[in-house]
Amino acid sequence: MSVRRTYDTVARAYDEALRDELALKPLDRALLTAVLESVGEGTVADVGCGPGHVTRFLAERHPDVLGVDLSPAMVTIARRHAPGLPFVAASMLDLPFRPDAFAGAVALYSIIHLGDAGRARAFRELARVIRAGGPLLVAFHVESPEVAAGEVTHLSTWFGAAVDVDVRFLDPEVVSGDLVAAGFRVDATLLREPVPGAEFPSRRAYLVARRSAEA
Repeated sequence: MSVRRTYDTVARAYDEALRDELALKPLDRALLTAVLESVGEGTVADVGCGPGHVTRFLAERHPDVLGVDLSPAMVTIARRHAPGLPFVAASMLDLPFRPDAFAGAVALYSIIHLGDAGRARAFRELARVIRAGGPLLVAFHVESPEVAAGEVTHLSTWFGAAVDVDVRFLDPEVVSGDLVAAGFRVDATLLREPVPGAEFPSRRAYLVARRSAEA
């Protein structure tokens, strides 16, 4: 799979570039903290955790956190940074967990490589493993100076390495509809401009959802 190979290829450079990014993103920190405050007891999953920097932030504030990522190389780095935390190499399209396993989850930029069908499947999987009433925070790129919402850009180089992967810029209303169709209620939508000098210059969206009781 090109997505897995891409992240395996760039894992070390990705970690070096982004391991401290939350220090420059107060809004991200606030949203992650808000999710934890609404969870209560139970496991919180960081789905698409990469090298685990968000997982570690969550674990400093909640006693039961788990990271999941498609890339085995990313999971290896995450385990090295936090040997006391559980990390699982798995696809969000087929999560290896029982129904209602998690009290809540975050998925920051985890859906940006998925087409419509893949995104619908991923959200159904998240609805399956998050218990009724559990929160889900989803973040993604909306648009950039070169790419409009709904368009796809192809990366052939990334972090100085040759890769082969598509990145999708998504309309928040479309993603919100996908979440509702999968069994979530969307409680909040937030858009923000990029942090200058700290990240790719794209406008970003954050959707705060909650798994419906009837999902």
